[in-house]
Amino acid sequence: VLHSTTMSELTNTTRAPYYLILTGIPGFEGSHVWISIPFCCLYTVSIVGNTTILAVIRTEPSLQQPMYLFLSMLALTDLGLTLTTLPTVMPLLWFNIRKMGFEACFAQFFFLHGFSFMESSVLLAMSFDRYVAICHPLRYATILTSKVIGRIGLAIICRCVLAVLPSLFLLKRLPFCRSHLLSHSYCLHQDMIRLVCADIRINSWYGFALVLLIIVMDPLLIVLSYAFILKSILGATSWTERFRALNNCLSHILAVLVLYVPMVGVSMTHRFAKHASPLVHVIMANIYLLAPPVLNPIIYSVKTKQIRQGIFHLLLQRKVY
Repeated sequence: VLHSTTMSELTNTTRAPYYLILTGIPGFEGSHVWISIPFCCLYTVSIVGNTTILAVIRTEPSLQQPMYLFLSMLALTDLGLTLTTLPTVMPLLWFNIRKMGFEACFAQFFFLHGFSFMESSVLLAMSFDRYVAICHPLRYATILTSKVIGRIGLAIICRCVLAVLPSLFLLKRLPFCRSHLLSHSYCLHQDMIRLVCADIRINSWYGFALVLLIIVMDPLLIVLSYAFILKSILGATSWTERFRALNNCLSHILAVLVLYVPMVGVSMTHRFAKHASPLVHVIMANIYLLAPPVLNPIIYSVKTKQIRQGIFHLLLQRKVY
């Protein structure tokens, strides 16, 4: 009876741990309270910045245009990404809360990767918006109607959910019988799969397919759209028109770089620097997840005149009331 009980407990343990253990900043555990200050500032900038962008676009009638509707999608995505990691990062840094329930970890995994893929998809949609605006300006309003934008938004959500769900179920069916210690203060797929002690070839192949479908294809399509945009800009008659057209794309180009440069850095680190210091992996992952939500509202507030004016109007209205 004792033998069967022990085997039963072992089976339950290997099938799914009751909790996983999060990791803060390796080597700086004693300074977590001080490290929490810049993290708190970054999260505050992200939440306030993206909420302000959404409020401005919602309240300003002049911003009810395709470009700004796509920008509101980007702000919502950045806000979702921020609110997904904040509940585990800040409690760990403030109160050293490291245990996380198995189901809660999978929920965070789903939203974290879902919003990351959604960020890429929204930037792809925004590149299509810039292509139509510059290459087919006379048909811009007829091509990108409110109904078309709504369908694009729905397609983005469906694409990201259908991309993440299979990887979630493929991972959840596997036994977790190694250390329950994660390498980050949130649940990433590439981190959780290290704890599995079973054949993960299907997971690896599906992950590779996702990389090709989203992380590789989206940037290629964005580059292709900008190739057509550049051809159209060079065909403009005056340098003033060329500069104006290029300036209209600058915010989007910066947002693309802010997402894909850290994304490539994280992928390269996991692929070719597996034996590097854990601190390197943690820093790269935090840059990848925090840079877009923090920098995107700053980029669009600084580079887009209409957004700046909308922010001033919003602040003046609040002062009046």
